[in-house]
Amino acid sequence: MAWNDPQWGKDNNPRGRGDGGPPDLDELWRNFNRRLNGLFKRRGGSGGGGFGQGMPSFQLPGVGLIVGIVVAIWLASGFYIVDAGERGVVLRFGKYVETTMPGPRWHLPYPIETVEEVNVDQVRTVEVGYRNNVKSKVQGESLMLTDDENIIDLQFSVQYTLKDPEDYLFMNRNPDEAVMQAAETAMREIVGKSKMDFVLYEGRAEIAVRATKLMQEILDRYRTGINVSKLNMQNAQPPEQVQAAFDDAVKAGQDRERLKNEGQAYANDVIPKARGVAARLIEEAAGYKQRVVANAQGDAARFSQILVEYSKAPQVTRERLYQDAMQQILSSTTKVVVDDKSGGNLLYLPLDKLMQLATPGAPALPDPMAAAPAAPTAAPAAAPQENLFRSRDAFRSREREERP
Repeated sequence: MAWNDPQWGKDNNPRGRGDGGPPDLDELWRNFNRRLNGLFKRRGGSGGGGFGQGMPSFQLPGVGLIVGIVVAIWLASGFYIVDAGERGVVLRFGKYVETTMPGPRWHLPYPIETVEEVNVDQVRTVEVGYRNNVKSKVQGESLMLTDDENIIDLQFSVQYTLKDPEDYLFMNRNPDEAVMQAAETAMREIVGKSKMDFVLYEGRAEIAVRATKLMQEILDRYRTGINVSKLNMQNAQPPEQVQAAFDDAVKAGQDRERLKNEGQAYANDVIPKARGVAARLIEEAAGYKQRVVANAQGDAARFSQILVEYSKAPQVTRERLYQDAMQQILSSTTKVVVDDKSGGNLLYLPLDKLMQLATPGAPALPDPMAAAPAAPTAAPAAAPQENLFRSRDAFRSREREERP
């Protein structure tokens, strides 16, 4: 039945309602069935056996059943499943209601409530100073000024996760862009307070830690619901325009450090030796001092003892001192003194050579029994024998001298 039907709103209600309102639903379905049956009868014609002749009028399912099915389907559309590592944020007419944990859940179907599923375990990455590859540089982001007024080309990436889905969805329009801006701001602040050599060499790890802490503070201040997990320093170098000059400066610095290390190594080698020699000389001097003092004390004590004995027997003590002195003196000389008071012949013996033989390591004397070299043929054979007899006679006639 069309909405512009002239019967709409008239008093045609069989139940007698004359309020001028629309008819009830049952009356509408009955009118619809009558019109449909009349349509089939007109198509079938008035002859017997027509399609519409004798066909009983049929009734469509009840409105309640159809409405129930529709309502059941609508309610079933409210079931949803939150995967592991995700959170379901339920919105009622666009306003936050609750956050659901992983598992099967249900909410009022659309358009009353909707669900935003947010992955809180996914590690997201934002790149500053480059895109996808360190060679694809973004100069506007990578060039930074240090505390000593030098420019460096710094590229890094930030990895982060979500810790608060509500803040991530509702407190910022574009939280991922906020992460990039916060990372660039924090890094520029840290680099601006550091020296160039510190940023390029020994301080890279410390700068990463400080920048991570400062960036987390900025993100928490803006309530982005983001947790910074790691900051990776990809590349840190001077700009390409001054790379050659910077390499020369680095080489000069390395040469300076090498020479300093060599000088320090030489000093570490010489100074301990000099200290050792000085300590040895000091110990030797102390030992010499102790030895001299001990000898002097011993001589003084010995002299005191000798003085006591000398007062008892002066002559014996004097003779004993003389013999000890002569023994000490003559023990280090090669001269031989022979007492010939009793007279007799003096035989010449090579006592100095014999004494050297008694000393270990002395060279051996020539064997007197060894064969003498042959005499020249021009010398007479009787000359050696005659000289031998003369020396024997002179030796035997020598008289021993008396001691004065």
